[in-house]
Amino acid sequence: MSAGPTSNRRRRSGGGHGEASHERWLLTYADMITLLLALFIVLWSISSVNISKFAALKESLAQAFSGKVLQGSSGVLDGGPAPLNPQGTQIDNVDAQSSSSVSSLPTPNSIAQTIRDQINQSLSQAELDNLRRIQAQVNAAAKALGLSGTIHTSIDERGLVIRLLTDKVLFDSGQAVLQRRAVPLLHDIGLILVKDDTTNPIRVEGNTDDVPISTSQYPSNWELSTARAAAVLEVVLKAGFPARRLSIAGYGQENPVASNVTTRGRSLNRRVDVVVLRNSTTPLGALK
Repeated sequence: MSAGPTSNRRRRSGGGHGEASHERWLLTYADMITLLLALFIVLWSISSVNISKFAALKESLAQAFSGKVLQGSSGVLDGGPAPLNPQGTQIDNVDAQSSSSVSSLPTPNSIAQTIRDQINQSLSQAELDNLRRIQAQVNAAAKALGLSGTIHTSIDERGLVIRLLTDKVLFDSGQAVLQRRAVPLLHDIGLILVKDDTTNPIRVEGNTDDVPISTSQYPSNWELSTARAAAVLEVVLKAGFPARRLSIAGYGQENPVASNVTTRGRSLNRRVDVVVLRNSTTPLGALK
């Protein structure tokens, strides 16, 4: 009788353990159902993606990584509607040139060229200032001698041009002998060039009109224009200007400054130009 209750207790205990072990499959089943539910949710999410928006996202990303963003295009990069976000996100445009180009450092040759250009520019400006100073002095000398109407000065691409009309001032018609009243003016011009200590070369250019000349001394206007230039050069030499920087040229009738049809035009063409040549090659228009 004493063993009975113990045996019953053992049977009840064993039976309870067996019932608990049979209910464990419910946990596994519940986990599986949860995973399946999550899977179906993911599949549903993927299936609901707008294909056109997905393609736009793909194109925008491809442009961003390649650096080839088209200006004015509509997409994520220019603040348009995002494929997966209707509101869009404002993103600055990618500048293809700024993203792909690398700033190049100046080469030694380019630096040297820049320095040379700056030096030449400074020298050209200094030379121009010097020519203007000589021009003012020549004009003052002509005014003091009462010959302002027969002399004209200008600065062009050649340099300072001192233009002397030959009629009734320098020479008689058809002659290359200087008149006395012209010598003081030419001597003063020579002194100005000497005192200024200019290093520019000087060319004396003789010119005539188109009226032909044929004498034993001057067979053509070529000889006459050259002889007149040489006569002016002799006075500049006597003023002390270095001979090595002097030259003459005779152009005859081939370098007119006015029409030879009128009397006034022919008078302007009969001239001798004393040209203070520029040392620099920079065009006059490039200087300010």
